[in-house]
Amino acid sequence: MTTAMRRPLRSFLLLVDLGFLAYWLVTGLRLLPAAWLYAHHDDPVMVAWNFSFLPLDLVVSATGLAAVALAARADARWSRLALVSLAFTSASGLNAIAFWALRGDFELGWWLPNLVLLVGPWAFMPSLLKAR
Repeated sequence: MTTAMRRPLRSFLLLVDLGFLAYWLVTGLRLLPAAWLYAHHDDPVMVAWNFSFLPLDLVVSATGLAAVALAARADARWSRLALVSLAFTSASGLNAIAFWALRGDFELGWWLPNLVLLVGPWAFMPSLLKAR
């Protein structure tokens, strides 16, 4: 396994990981206008559903950022962490898409980013697995 992380993977990890951290900061501080929020954002059950993603998303960010840091030091262990981060990223997207599909709620503003989370990692996982 090479110790070099390719730029597209690094960019994807940074975008997703920093994006998750920004999302949770903005969400926790309630900085977004109601018009930008998910359907029924004021329902306590929906708020709990949304916050149920927080632990998973924090694991995604921690493993992804750690992978980027290890790769910057040419530490080959980055690839394992990148795989974990990508797998959890895809799981997070899948869970959200499944939920909105079951509810019959097809808001493009929520579907598109979650489809990117679901499918985006698939572009990087085969080469990481093959290199192992």
